[in-house]
Amino acid sequence: MRQFLPLLFLPLTLHAQNPIIHNQFCADPTARVFNGKVYLYPSHDINPPKPLPEGVREDWFCMEDYHVFSSENLTDWKDHGVIINQKDVPWGNPGAYSMWAPDCVERNGKYYFYFPDAPKDGHGFTIGVAIADKPEGPFTPVKTNIQGVGGIDPCVLLASDGNAYLFWGPGRCAKLKDNMIEIEDDTPVETIKFGEREFQMSGVNCLKDLPSRQAEGPFAFEYNGNFYLTYPYVRENTEVLGYAMSKHPMGPYEYKGLIMKEHANGCWTNHHSIVNFKGQWYLFYHQNDYSPNDDKRRSVRIEKLYFNPDGTIKEVTPTLRGVGIVDALSKIEVDRYSSASSDVKIEFLDEEDKFQGWSARLEKKGSYLTFNDVDFSKFENGYVTANVKADKNTSFIIRDKNAKGKIIAQFKVVCITEGQFKRDYSGQWLTVTAPVNYLPKNITDLYISTEEGGLNIDNIQFKNSEKYFSKPSSTFLQPDNDGFIKRWHILEPINMDLFTNAIFTDSYLDSVFCNSNYTKLFATQPSDNQKVKYNNQNLVWHKTDSERFNVKLFRFSEMYSKKYYGVLYSAVTVINCDEDIENVRLAVGSNSASCWWLNDEKILLMQGDRRMVKDDCVSKSVTLKKGRNVLRGAVINGPGMSDFCVRFIDKNLNPVRNIRIE
Repeated sequence: MRQFLPLLFLPLTLHAQNPIIHNQFCADPTARVFNGKVYLYPSHDINPPKPLPEGVREDWFCMEDYHVFSSENLTDWKDHGVIINQKDVPWGNPGAYSMWAPDCVERNGKYYFYFPDAPKDGHGFTIGVAIADKPEGPFTPVKTNIQGVGGIDPCVLLASDGNAYLFWGPGRCAKLKDNMIEIEDDTPVETIKFGEREFQMSGVNCLKDLPSRQAEGPFAFEYNGNFYLTYPYVRENTEVLGYAMSKHPMGPYEYKGLIMKEHANGCWTNHHSIVNFKGQWYLFYHQNDYSPNDDKRRSVRIEKLYFNPDGTIKEVTPTLRGVGIVDALSKIEVDRYSSASSDVKIEFLDEEDKFQGWSARLEKKGSYLTFNDVDFSKFENGYVTANVKADKNTSFIIRDKNAKGKIIAQFKVVCITEGQFKRDYSGQWLTVTAPVNYLPKNITDLYISTEEGGLNIDNIQFKNSEKYFSKPSSTFLQPDNDGFIKRWHILEPINMDLFTNAIFTDSYLDSVFCNSNYTKLFATQPSDNQKVKYNNQNLVWHKTDSERFNVKLFRFSEMYSKKYYGVLYSAVTVINCDEDIENVRLAVGSNSASCWWLNDEKILLMQGDRRMVKDDCVSKSVTLKKGRNVLRGAVINGPGMSDFCVRFIDKNLNPVRNIRIE
């Protein structure tokens, strides 16, 4: 499950689909490209402080500071922390909680951050500027606000004519002086009548005669010889994103239509920016994903944006998936899917802490979801984990591209265990593992479907295997420099339903290790991928070389998506000798109890709950005969991470190395 990361630990890196910021509420996102990265300057929604300060409403927007985020791929976002707090603004009201939509542009090597705030003296809002040498700050606020500008939601357009234009409020526009902190002296002033009152409004009204009911948040940009003025306005009951086009930054503008219609969930506001990054246009906007019952606490999203041949903008449909190519080795939040069957539902992981995110509920057999643009270029060989919650024993499959694609991995989720020690895992979050059977090439889409229903899935993550095991590449293998034997046939673990190691007495172990049903598994030398059956369990032998002196059985289980608690492991190897080697002893270390046979003679039993220690126990004196010698072992485990190490030592306690492992 996702975990909420406290804001104290900065900078944070946030791995994101929609919404893109996972640890706080953010709205009104302005995205800018600086130095090959996207920098995001949103407002920062918070819950109103308690007790409520004077003038602050419980049911209204509440914003006291600004963060800045950056990304090189639109998927991984770094939080650079707070750049301005309301208490830092010399001319602002330090208790107004009114730091609404901002913007930032670069000119002549300086970064100018524009933001609205309520002034100390007077009413309404005005706009100020803070300046920095880097896009992430630190920013120093200018001592006074921009004179003659009253309103909210600033946006600065650096136009191809060499001028900078400030847009704000309901589509007002004025040219900025070269110092970027004042508007031109000849800016027109319009007298506005509002009821019985009249007041002066600077700038040109670029939305004159355009649909603009309750318009705010203008964002202007230039593309292919056209100037675009985009803005939220209330078409019916909540905001849409509309736009107009012109051949001049200050208009006149001609209305063209919608960029995004009203939010389906009734979120009252939307606010946005549009940016080109690496040749693709993107729309940044907000919705109330983490606060479905409170549209004053919002979250930032991204979608791709496209133009028609005539320069008009194609309407954008909101998605859960968002944008960005996701590295298969990162956590993939598949609950933010690209598409899904009609029965798939989204549920919060924790209703009390919604920042923990969601899970996708796949209700029945055949339920599916897809997740686009996963990059496998860094994945070589390994396994995939999934965070799931199931109603009962169930299974699901990950395929490449679609329902007919090659199977990447298959999962079996075991929730209910029958036997002497019965445990029910239904309704609990589990991390399950499966080997990757098919490796997609480069970037692909994932198709996840259930073989049995009743499954919640939170995230998946592909992991390159550490070199615990490898397939043998030679006929024979020498022991390592310390004499440890690293080539084995290992059988997939036998389920024993054990949840304690306290019962591993001699008599119990003899009943397990020496019963005829178990010894039949070793009647013949196993071969690679040989299938056997034991107590109605279908198992497979695997030939493998351990990369370490200790054979990590729990990692072996991970490779093949098998249990590693409450199981019995079986291992066999063949030792070739050019001549008899007398008076040697088998030295063993094993995590948990184990038993060892040489040429079908039991030579060592290690009982009880123990840790893997080199040469923990040694056998009686034995002879390795000329030719082939079959060594087999069994390791039984309740809880704990099983492994073992085995070597032969001579009478002087030196490792025996003049043998070959077949």
